[in-house]
Amino acid sequence: MQAQYLLLVIALLFFSSLTAAKEPLLIDEHTADKVELTSQLYVAQFDELSNITQVAASSPFRWQKYDPKEMRGIAKKTYWIKFSLTQKARVPREMILSLANPHLDYIEFYHFNGSTLLNQFQAGDSFPFSRRPILSTQLLYSFNSKLGDTHHFYLRIKTSGTSSLPITLWASDAYYQDAERHSILYGFQIGVLMAIGIFSLLIAVTSHSFSYSYYAGYVLSITLFVASLHGLAFRFLWPEWPRMQEFALPALLSLSIMFAFLFSEKVMHLKYHNQAMLRFCRVSAAMSVLLLFIGLLLDYSTALTLNIYAVMLSSVMLMYMSLAQAFKGNKLAKLFAIGWAGMMLGALLSGAIYLGFLHWDLQAKTPFMIGLSIEVIFMAALLAIRYNDERLAKLQIQKDALLQAKKAQEIKEEALRIEARGSEKLAKMVQERTLELEIALRELNEANQKLTEQTRVDSLTGVKNRASFDKRILAEGRISRRQQTPLSILMLDIDRFKLINDSHGHLAGDQALRVIADNLKEILKRPTDLVSRFGGEEFAIILPNTDKIGAQQVAETIRKVISELPISWGGNKIPLTVSIGVSSEIITSEEHTTLLLEQADKALYQAKNDGRNRVKLYCPDQD
Repeated sequence: MQAQYLLLVIALLFFSSLTAAKEPLLIDEHTADKVELTSQLYVAQFDELSNITQVAASSPFRWQKYDPKEMRGIAKKTYWIKFSLTQKARVPREMILSLANPHLDYIEFYHFNGSTLLNQFQAGDSFPFSRRPILSTQLLYSFNSKLGDTHHFYLRIKTSGTSSLPITLWASDAYYQDAERHSILYGFQIGVLMAIGIFSLLIAVTSHSFSYSYYAGYVLSITLFVASLHGLAFRFLWPEWPRMQEFALPALLSLSIMFAFLFSEKVMHLKYHNQAMLRFCRVSAAMSVLLLFIGLLLDYSTALTLNIYAVMLSSVMLMYMSLAQAFKGNKLAKLFAIGWAGMMLGALLSGAIYLGFLHWDLQAKTPFMIGLSIEVIFMAALLAIRYNDERLAKLQIQKDALLQAKKAQEIKEEALRIEARGSEKLAKMVQERTLELEIALRELNEANQKLTEQTRVDSLTGVKNRASFDKRILAEGRISRRQQTPLSILMLDIDRFKLINDSHGHLAGDQALRVIADNLKEILKRPTDLVSRFGGEEFAIILPNTDKIGAQQVAETIRKVISELPISWGGNKIPLTVSIGVSSEIITSEEHTTLLLEQADKALYQAKNDGRNRVKLYCPDQD
């Protein structure tokens, strides 16, 4: 009997606590203008065929207290939510319910006053934006309440993304004031991102800079992603296309990752500093494009989860690469690492919250938005510093040229003054002085010509430098287009050049570059042919009026000659081979020469990948 009595007491206590826990929220004169309803929510699951009558009449024991931690993560979920409000205030109130999750797919909403159904509707990303009861990025519902009203709300939720339910009860005036503040904040945030993206795009168009192009693509993709994250894109860009909501976030994340890797490759000059990182960036960019198309075939939750993991992994890898280059003394990589640190932390924290690894009382997008703001500002500063360095270098060259011209003008004016002050008695002296000045001017002119020639010649190898190559290829491209003659370009790269430097020292590497340059000048006999050092261990050769067969023959001759060179250093023989990429076409436009150079570069990479010490002719299949 004592045990039965104890069980009865425990059961009574349990039922009384359960009944107390499910009492409706009381609204009186002291109720705040904003009330978070998370603690008032109850959740239950019913089968797909259950209707509102069955749900409303279900046993109270089927309903469990809503736990936000259990709703973290991204997955397909279907469940019912209910909560109740009772008006005890004498003054009628106009209230607004807000559900601040703009990415719920399907919501059935029912509003009862007592047992009377006052309103019902359907909303969510599965319906056009115009179906919402109040046109807002959040789900809003307005209702009036007077003394004695008891409001019961039932929500059926079906979603494949994050299923958090930040439901808030507002006094109508307080809500619209808060919404105005958020609109200003979101507008400022997106406006700044859009301004930076458009500004970078304009600089890219005017300067033909890939760095600014990729950065503009990255910022504009992120801007559209942020707009989608806040629900603004659905409201203003595709309000009648709810299907876009299934693809927008995963696709924009993939695009942002692609542009981030391409921009990082350019801004840290990985082509000249680290070939392995260069290849990793390009492979990662290609994988991002592949992830974009795969995401179109997957369901929303799977695609979004994959992209969140991709963002987290990409952030860590880019941080590692920037730190590795920064420790090697790359100034731009140091600034990149500082800016990217905020982005990495924000992406990791937001990703962990979205995936349910962290259970912070914080909106999942907040760390990402903070990190993004820091990163965009630092990246814009980085590009500004790079642009300023390039501008100062050009100004210094112009300043030196003006100084030389000023000195020549002063000497000429001095000669004229001496000649004007002369007389017949001093005619001979004036003539002698004039002769001396003419000799000085001639020497100065020769010195200027030598200086000009030095700026066009690579100081180490004695062949033309990159500036001469760029100027000459434009001229030869115009001749090819006008005369309809083929123009060929050879891109030559020394195989395993880093191994020569590591094994024999940089002086041995310099000697190898000089020997190769001398042999290239001997092999190319025509005055119109041009040999230039393109950068590092790369040489570029222009062969005007040469078709593919002739260009391949010249390239094969070069390869054989270099492979047979007897180069030694410190008594040790240095094995030396080269890989050559060949591209030959009749030029049809100004931009065609750039395309021809890129084709030769692709053929060179193909020759490298095929085993080195070989000649490779570009063909469209390599793309």
